[in-house]
Amino acid sequence: MLSAQEISQHLDNVLEDSAFLGLPNSFRGKVRDRYDLGDKLVLVTTDRQSAFDRVLAAVPFKGQVLNQVSAFWFEHTRDIVPNHVIEVPDPNVTIAKKCDVFPVEFVMRAYLTGSTSTSIWKNYERGMRNYCGHELPDGMSKNQALESPLLTPTTKDDEHDELISAREIVDSGLIDAETWAVLADIAHALFARGQEIAAANGLILVDTKYEMGRDTDGRIVLIDEIHTPDSSRYWLADGYESRVAAGEEPDNIDKEFLRRWFAEHCDPYNDEQLPQAPPELVAELSHRYIRLYETITGAQFEPALDRPIRERMLSNLARFRA
Repeated sequence: MLSAQEISQHLDNVLEDSAFLGLPNSFRGKVRDRYDLGDKLVLVTTDRQSAFDRVLAAVPFKGQVLNQVSAFWFEHTRDIVPNHVIEVPDPNVTIAKKCDVFPVEFVMRAYLTGSTSTSIWKNYERGMRNYCGHELPDGMSKNQALESPLLTPTTKDDEHDELISAREIVDSGLIDAETWAVLADIAHALFARGQEIAAANGLILVDTKYEMGRDTDGRIVLIDEIHTPDSSRYWLADGYESRVAAGEEPDNIDKEFLRRWFAEHCDPYNDEQLPQAPPELVAELSHRYIRLYETITGAQFEPALDRPIRERMLSNLARFRA
């Protein structure tokens, strides 16, 4: 695995924007750029690091890690549900089917944890015992395993996702009851597969989200990303029980240390200009993403270093630019 010191040599070889590709009908998200080619989508996973609803840095190899982790999981779950992948022509790019997307995110949770306003722990801590239609017992503690994994959907919103129950989804007409039952079964099966493979590699898949839609043939299809470090929470299995018993947080490999640095050095929500992230922290974050890739997949990460990113992508995507 590349060390943080080795990664520091590639801090300038990052993909911050893909507009140079010259592809039509663009949409820029926090991390991904999307191009609509009419019958298919070009999804470019950049190296942008997002937090506090803004971009904090560009992290070498992050886009490659996220795109290839998703490719790994799409391949290992295609027996459960078809997915939107047509091909992966570049380490940072997926060519995908266009789908009619269901208007909810399928959030699976196996532990009582989280820090956001919609997290199961924060709501439980405030006294909520009915969470997305699921009754929770009194007396539970933070980071405790739930009796069984729960599907806790949220609405899809550009500004703020809202918690919602299965009954509310059906009653409001967002998704009909028969289709919802199928989608719920798929989400549970995907999460079970994710937990199984994660456990075999020394990880606990704590929670995650899925997005699904229908393709032009009317089939339900898994889209977006799956079980990536950005869409999922992973803990290290070794030591989990002893740490929780001692009232400590489970060990994890995540980006929280970078968030803490910005919170300590500025007001990341309100300051117009943010300080530049220290190079050593960016290199360390890249190292952690690569470590997660290797731990999740059980395979060695192969960084695409044969040529500069722009040159490589222009070559690999030339046929889509015609």
